[in-house]
Amino acid sequence: MNRAASPHLHDDTTHDLFDPPDRIRELREQTRSFIRGEVIPAETALNAGGPRAQEVLDTLRSKARANGLWALAHPRELGGQALSLTDYAHIGEVAGESEYGPAVLGSEHLLDALMLYRHARPAVRERYLSRLVTGEVVPCFGMTEPGRSGSDPSLMTTKAEPHGNGWSIRGGKWFCRAGGADFITVMCRTESMGMPNRQAFTMFLVPTDTEHFTITRELSVLGTDGGHREVRFDGVHVPDDHMIGDRGAGFAVSNERLDLGRTLRAVHWLGQAKRAFDLMCHRLHMRTAFREPLAEKQLLQQHVFDSYTDIQSARSQVLRAAAAVDAGRAAYIEVATAKVLGARALVNTLDRAVQVYGAEGLIDDTPLSRMYRQARATRIYDGPDELHTHMVAKRLLKRYAPGPDTMVDVF
Repeated sequence: MNRAASPHLHDDTTHDLFDPPDRIRELREQTRSFIRGEVIPAETALNAGGPRAQEVLDTLRSKARANGLWALAHPRELGGQALSLTDYAHIGEVAGESEYGPAVLGSEHLLDALMLYRHARPAVRERYLSRLVTGEVVPCFGMTEPGRSGSDPSLMTTKAEPHGNGWSIRGGKWFCRAGGADFITVMCRTESMGMPNRQAFTMFLVPTDTEHFTITRELSVLGTDGGHREVRFDGVHVPDDHMIGDRGAGFAVSNERLDLGRTLRAVHWLGQAKRAFDLMCHRLHMRTAFREPLAEKQLLQQHVFDSYTDIQSARSQVLRAAAAVDAGRAAYIEVATAKVLGARALVNTLDRAVQVYGAEGLIDDTPLSRMYRQARATRIYDGPDELHTHMVAKRLLKRYAPGPDTMVDVF
């Protein structure tokens, strides 16, 4: 096991206004003990990959089921515990302390399970849904295309055209986790150019063993293989019942998915940021320089303060976003802000932690190096920071447009 992979993590004993009900608090503490006692010590084996890693993952999943920690946010009809997103946020943050936490606890594919549960036809639901929840099949999502801005959906060129008793798909996607995936849900243009985006695209589920679907290359992300691939659809045929949602409603389904997905990602990023914070603070007490602990150095105390405020600001906004999604209302402002703050809190806290560890933070004697490489992509996933900053500001300013006497409550 890596040195510092399982530090004396701080257990919070104080309570604040954001504390969950007693039942959720107890479940959170049970999850915390499981992640720190079972999952984090197994990270070295899981990082190695291969059959042994799968054996370890399967064993951990069995333990999670036995401890009542499996599929906490899935609907009861799918074998879950039907926690609201707001309640799950308190637990998902703890699960996120390990990158493997969501996979071990059965929430890694929650997005796809809920999408199929709400929008798939019976044939697809029967074939995939239960096995998706149990972890027997692996999904991926294809929207971004090579050579085109993923922030501008009007540039998408992957097309699906009616063909026989179904559809023929042509085009390419990339930066999708197709490595090892059993199916890909792909966004395609099905309507003519000039049609508004909200009516022009449709989503289809494509099994990855379908003829004319190919993985063209692996995409290493900052030196690590996280399963990202570039894929091609060269006349891939899918039946009508593999359409997800209605024809032309791809963006409605996608936006629902993105609101939930961005919030869930930010929840898990908080856990990673908290782990980095713990590692940094312990290091400041353990290491001395110039005859005093690093914890006594004012410039390094600034790292602690800045990281604490970054994490707390992100946490409050993530809970606000989760409540908005639970309420079923338009939540882009809350969700996008949570996504940006969560990514920044993670990247900035990890950067400071690496700085405090020095050379040791750059190598794999601690988990910081791997965490840092993976974290940088968070500011690009599900839309870059710049896009969300622009869109949130634009929507807020629009509320003030009628005139100086307009009464506006944006908070």
